[in-house]
Amino acid sequence: MSTRSLSYGEVLLIRHGETDWSLTGRHTGNTDLPLTARGELEALTLAPLLAGWQFDLVLVSPLKRAQRTCDLAGLAGDRSIEPDLREWDYGAYEGLTSDEIHRDVPDWLVFRDGCPHGESPEQVGVRADRVIGRIQKNGGRVAVFAHGHILRVMAARWIGLAPFHGCHFLLDTATLSVLSSYHDQPALNCWNAAIH
Repeated sequence: MSTRSLSYGEVLLIRHGETDWSLTGRHTGNTDLPLTARGELEALTLAPLLAGWQFDLVLVSPLKRAQRTCDLAGLAGDRSIEPDLREWDYGAYEGLTSDEIHRDVPDWLVFRDGCPHGESPEQVGVRADRVIGRIQKNGGRVAVFAHGHILRVMAARWIGLAPFHGCHFLLDTATLSVLSSYHDQPALNCWNAAIH
């Protein structure tokens, strides 16, 4: 990603750094894991990039892996906890890998099927819409620190797609993405950009 700053009305999405479960592909919703040592280094590499940027609003998930990423990126003093940015509630699938889930449900896809005793795609979409509404009401330049699946749903909803379409936006840990507009139409300016 270039070192340019955001334009007015753009939203910088930052997925938190690596955790033990993101490294092993385990679904991590409400389990409040810390960053790994590598995850902390990934977050620290954000600080020089974001040092000269001005944000009107910094929203952060209530989970510590996102908060720690925000803090190490140098925006601790500006952050506001946004409960709707917590990761998907995976219910019975919390802590399982996709391979483990597919042994019992071979064609399962979280963006289509949701999770037993957890959230449906529509429920996650409602949360994403509330965050987008808050961002649009606030205006300005916004940074969002959160998690892979909620951010993928946010991207889909930003451009008017159903939550299911989050499946089309792959998102690695400690990456940057920009929600923007093109001739007053919602658009993606950048997606899944590595920070190094």
